[in-house]
Parts: sequence; structure tokens; C-alpha cells
Amino acid sequence: MTEPRWLDDTQQAAWRALLAIVNRGLPQLERTFKAHGLLSVHYSILVGLSASADDTMRLSDLADAANVSQSRLTHRLRTLVDRNIIEVTADSADGRGKNATLTASGRQLLESLAPSHVEDVQRMIFDHLTATETANIATGLTTIAANLCNPRADPEATDLNNPTIR
Repeated sequence: MTEPRWLDDTQQAAWRALLAIVNRGLPQLERTFKAHGLLSVHYSILVGLSASADDTMRLSDLADAANVSQSRLTHRLRTLVDRNIIEVTADSADGRGKNATLTASGRQLLESLAPSHVEDVQRMIFDHLTATETANIATGLTTIAANLCNPRADPEATDLNNPTIR
């Protein structure tokens, strides 16, 4: 049996810090969304749509932009459609596909949530880092995200050479 590749002290510190962020930090960020009946994945979907030229994206592209699988996107869209935050329609150029569009009320919701969300992220993460530390974390996390979004690593993912992380 092959010996496990145990973490060295630096790797162990990084891993434990990441777990603290995931287990303690993300629930703090979720509070802003929960006050509006949303989850962070819903916010990622809204941000993905808002980044497109006409607030519309093909569902497969939206899954990539929101960093979720297509099955998770489909499940999470139900809440947004039911609340008239987005609408899903057949793709007029390709009847086999579907598009999601951010509605006017969805755009308004996103614009009302964004200031609180970015303030939470600033307070929780970036207020504690220098510009150099921020750049180093951005480089490292982007490398990890690119690997996670690589279709060879995750069969549900599509090719994301430059992962969108929000």
C-alpha cells in the first residue's frame, strides 16, 4: 500500500484556514442572502446573468458562469423563476436550448443586495490582507478553481480556462 501524501505544516495551516473560511465565513455571507430568501448560489446566478450584455445567457453558459453543475443550476432556477427574478425561455436561435434572463425585479434585487454582499466580503476577507497577500491568494485560488472547473477533473463541468468566481 502506498504511503499517504501527508500535509506538511504549511499545507496543514492553509487547509485548516480554508476550512475555517468555509465553515464559519460562508455561513456569515449567507445571512445577507437569507434575509432576501436566497442562497449564495442564487446570487451567483444573478451575477452571472448581470454580466452578460443583455442579462440573458444560455443555461449551459450560466452554469459555467455561476460555477455550478447544470443539474444544480436547474434545481436552483426554480426558486428564481417562481419569484419572477429570472425567466427561462426557449433559445430562439436553437430550439433545443434554453436561455435565462434577469427580469427587472431580479436586476433590482441584485442591485440592492450587492452593496451589502461586497461589504461583507471586504470586512471578512480583504480588510485583513495586504495588496500582496490578496494578489497571492487570487493567484492560488484561481489555479485551484481552474482545476476544479476542468472537464477532465469534473465530468459535469464545461471548459473554463478562466473560471468566473464571485
